Amino acid sequence: MKKGLAVICLVLALLLAGCNSTVSKPVQKPAVQTGQHALTFEKPVALELHYLLFLPEEYGRAEKKWPLILFLHGAGERGENLEKVKVHGPPMLAERDKTFPFIVVSPQCPEGQTWTNKAESLIGLLDEIVASYDVDPGRVYLTGLSMGGFGSWELGSTYPDRFAAVVPICGGGQSWRVCDLKDVPVWVFHGAKDTAVPLAKSEEMVKALEACGGNVQFTVYPEAGHDAWTQTYNNPELYKWLLGQRKK
Repeated sequence: MKKGLAVICLVLALLLAGCNSTVSKPVQKPAVQTGQHALTFEKPVALELHYLLFLPEEYGRAEKKWPLILFLHGAGERGENLEKVKVHGPPMLAERDKTFPFIVVSPQCPEGQTWTNKAESLIGLLDEIVASYDVDPGRVYLTGLSMGGFGSWELGSTYPDRFAAVVPICGGGQSWRVCDLKDVPVWVFHGAKDTAVPLAKSEEMVKALEACGGNVQFTVYPEAGHDAWTQTYNNPELYKWLLGQRKK
C-alpha cells in the first residue's frame, strides 16, 4: 500500500460517565468536514469518548456513498492517547495510505474498561457518523482484535441488523447469543498458539454459529500466537471480501 498520512483525529464530547450508558440523540451534530469535532449528547452523567475518523482521499470529490469500517482496538490501546489506536489494523493502514477505500471509525475505550456492555454507546457513535457523512448504510462493517474481538462478537450479536459483515480476531464471547448473527457474514481469525486468548474461545463461537446455520468462515494460523491481526489486516483479500458483502 502507498504510504502517507491520512488519519484525522476527531473528539467526541458526550455527557455520560464511562462507555456503558444508553446513548440518546445529540443536541449538536458534527460538521461534515475533516478536523476535530465535539458532539454533545443529552445524558444523565458526563462522558468524553475520543475516536479517530479517516475519510478517503477521494471523499467529497464526487457524489457517492462510502463503505465504513468500525474498528475496536485491544486492551493495550485503552486510555486518552489516540495515537495508541493507530498501532494496529485499519486505522494504521489508513494512516499509511490515504487511498484506503473505506471510512474508518476507531473509538478509544477508557483505561480500565472494556468494550463489553458498550453496544449502545458504540451504536450511538455509529449513528452520528452515518447521519453526518456519506456512508453507505448497506456496507457498514465491524471488526476488532483481542478485547476488540470480544467487543465485535458482543456488538454484532446485539445489533446484527446494523452490519453487513463482522470480523472478530482472537476474540470470544457468549456463544448462546451468537445465533443472532446467523444472517450476517462472519469471518473469524485466531492463532493456534495464542496463550492470551485460547483458540478454544473462537472455536466455541464458530461451532455455535455453524450449529444455527450461520454464514461463518474460520481461519486459524497454525504458527501464530496472540498476534493474529497483523497477517489478517495486511491481507488484501480481507478487504475484497468485505466489499463483496452488502446488508440485505
